Amino acid sequence: MTQAAPAAGENGDVLTFKVGGEALSLPAGDIAEIIRLRAVTRVPHGPAALLGVTNLRGAVLPVVSLAGLLGRPIAAPEPSSRIVVTGNGRAVGLLVDEVSALTKPRGERGLDLTALLARDFSALRQKAVTIAVERGHAADAEAVAEDELVLIGFGLAGQDYALPLDKVIEVRALPGSVSDVPGTDKAMVGVTDWRGSLLPLVSLNFLLGLPAGAAGGDKSRVVVTRVGGALVGLVVDEMKAILRVPRDAIDPVPPILTRGKGEARIEAICRLEGGRRLVSVLAPARLFDNETAARILADAEGGAAQMTHTESAEGKVEQFVVFRLGDEHYGLPILSVDEIVRRPDRLTRVPRAPAFVEGVMNLRGKIVPVINQRQRFSIAGDAAWHGLRIVIVTIDGLQAGFVVDAVSEVIGIPARDLKRTPELTADGAQLFDRVANIESEGRMILLIDPKELLDRAERDVLAAMTAEVAPAS
Repeated sequence: MTQAAPAAGENGDVLTFKVGGEALSLPAGDIAEIIRLRAVTRVPHGPAALLGVTNLRGAVLPVVSLAGLLGRPIAAPEPSSRIVVTGNGRAVGLLVDEVSALTKPRGERGLDLTALLARDFSALRQKAVTIAVERGHAADAEAVAEDELVLIGFGLAGQDYALPLDKVIEVRALPGSVSDVPGTDKAMVGVTDWRGSLLPLVSLNFLLGLPAGAAGGDKSRVVVTRVGGALVGLVVDEMKAILRVPRDAIDPVPPILTRGKGEARIEAICRLEGGRRLVSVLAPARLFDNETAARILADAEGGAAQMTHTESAEGKVEQFVVFRLGDEHYGLPILSVDEIVRRPDRLTRVPRAPAFVEGVMNLRGKIVPVINQRQRFSIAGDAAWHGLRIVIVTIDGLQAGFVVDAVSEVIGIPARDLKRTPELTADGAQLFDRVANIESEGRMILLIDPKELLDRAERDVLAAMTAEVAPAS
């Protein structure tokens, strides 16, 4: 519910409201509208008064505590609290305790909003416009060396499998609403809604002749891929990792393995950790070469025929790795991520290391500093140790690992859903350069500029520190 404000300067009216029991006012011409409380996405490292950002009809709106701007304690919102959206080219939401009236000035304390914002928000300005995604794709293309292959890894019946990144549209949690299709093959899990179309879901365990996995569990994921002209969701037991591996570490399948029912669909074997770990690389086209798969595609033909081509219908689509820290989700461009690994049982502690460095790990013979991202984002509490993941990123030649609570999905986001973030600090520092404003799903994901991940750390200190540490045994 919103209230429209009168035009600028009309009758010299002011909007009166209360903060901490004090009556305050702003010129009515400075107010665009008044809205009720809504979900706000927290922005780490923002000024103390910044509560976060929210979605306002497709635009990204910074929400600021007026009490905080006035140097007062920031209290939890009450049912009477409202967000006053300012206009005049600077769209900011001011959280107030309650809105009183639109009236002539009656002795309330008038506020100079420009002066209030100048201290911590001098760079604040509206930049909620769609970004040309080609900029991101150009940078991503340079990030992939010709002699490397990027793989999306997942687990099936306790074994490691992967698909090449260029064959994966996105990876998401198994939806709660899946409709059965009567009379179909056992491999057919059902159909679900995906971006306004029907997506057939197929059990990859069944296609590979493996024991049934824990489909429907919290870890189950749907890997959306394209087979011929149809989009298909492959249901897997869990997402494992993103791997960036040299092509000389990938071997063709030995001929003796190509005779089995399940193994015939494996395209290659990836050797990791000096050959101690093997990952089977699949090819979507080969998954559906036999008679059973043909029947599945026929059963799903009705739904597949309704699907639109992702790129033609929604424009360019950029892929992001989405991870969780506390209650918030953040994203990184997928091709800026070297790989994602489990947190090892043991990290080597480094004397006199910065407080945010948990230690260093040995990643295939290379020493990588491991950074506590919860601490850097000022998130209270500790996550369950056994579920932690480390996102490996290379920044200006320095490879570092960032500990996150969980990696939840790989998501393809159309250009229309990518917005620039407002500049939220006085110095213009922009850790989050974009926001995925997914209105159809009612959520907002802050997208991190990889080059800014270590802006607040001493990169030279980390580089010197890792150079002095011997590889862990």
